[in-house]
Amino acid sequence: MVLAASLTTPGRAFAQGTQDNTSYGGASGEFLLLGAGARGQALGGAYAALATDVTAMYYNPAGLAQLARPGVQVTSNSYIAGTKYTWAGIAFPMSGGVRSIGLSLGSFGFGDQPVYTVADPEGDGRTYSVRQTFISGTYAQNFSDRFAAGFSLKFIADRLGTAKGNAFAVDFGTNFHASVGPRPIRASFVIQNLGSNLKHSGQDLIVGVTRQPPLGTVDVPQEPQSAQLSSTSWTLPIVFRVGVALDLVQRGSNRVTVLSEFNQPNNSKPSAGAGLEFGMQNIGQRGFSIAGRGSYSIQPDKQTNDIAIGMPTKESSGNFTSAGLALGGGVEYARGSTRLGFDYAWRSLGTLGSVNYLSFSIGW
Repeated sequence: MVLAASLTTPGRAFAQGTQDNTSYGGASGEFLLLGAGARGQALGGAYAALATDVTAMYYNPAGLAQLARPGVQVTSNSYIAGTKYTWAGIAFPMSGGVRSIGLSLGSFGFGDQPVYTVADPEGDGRTYSVRQTFISGTYAQNFSDRFAAGFSLKFIADRLGTAKGNAFAVDFGTNFHASVGPRPIRASFVIQNLGSNLKHSGQDLIVGVTRQPPLGTVDVPQEPQSAQLSSTSWTLPIVFRVGVALDLVQRGSNRVTVLSEFNQPNNSKPSAGAGLEFGMQNIGQRGFSIAGRGSYSIQPDKQTNDIAIGMPTKESSGNFTSAGLALGGGVEYARGSTRLGFDYAWRSLGTLGSVNYLSFSIGW
């Protein structure tokens, strides 16, 4: 149960050293920040300015306006501590490419685990599981040949055992296209997860209580009375992203793009990342395209003894960060109007280890 609480519910953070206003662990539904697609993961999440495929519904809704053809993409991976994360989306261009619509969903959690209590430290025979999901609808439109905007509406459901909570949120994004000499450049501004708070209720919050007898009176046995514990509501993990992507080299079907992005969340310190993508299209006129990607993300260093989360911490001589190096690549095969794609990414999560990502996509 401690693992479930640490992965899915926030905890108050108190600075033991220099005080700041960063709300470590002060948001719920943080699975909404886990990303979408191996391509975006290989670029360290610094993908908002470049995303024009189905995963634009996650990184920047405005990018979906540049969608070339209808498509489906699915990503599924084993995350840290035995958890699993899955993202899937489908999108369609409309009105000759002027606008696009799409639908996406995500799921995070783990299966049945034993319930341990103070009274039954070896387990009481019961199990619990965690499941967090969202479903999102996206609309994007090109307002000119240089500017696009879009938004996504989300419904979020969070279940820990029998305790459940729901929330609604919206993402807004813009994308501006220009050029630096002969080189195309794109800039993006995105705000994610702006919406209602998440508050839980359910059977696990119903407890039996007995009234204490007045002082000096006989303690008469009594049946416990049902009482409903009141949970605290928590804000969603709101993030503001600013990104830039520049085609540094473009020769025929070969392209080298550099990207950078700054992120300001409401539950941690700001982070930044930079990445590079190299792509070759229609190699040998046989319909195959390949891409290689790499990136690095940084956050301000945080020592583990700077944060108290209700359990002992130790002095750390290293960095406490969830960002770092990411690498990956992809291959696509085109035949007629059909596109089949496969992408892979490896990403370091710092203290939390590393994760492998796989994505499959179909366009038609």
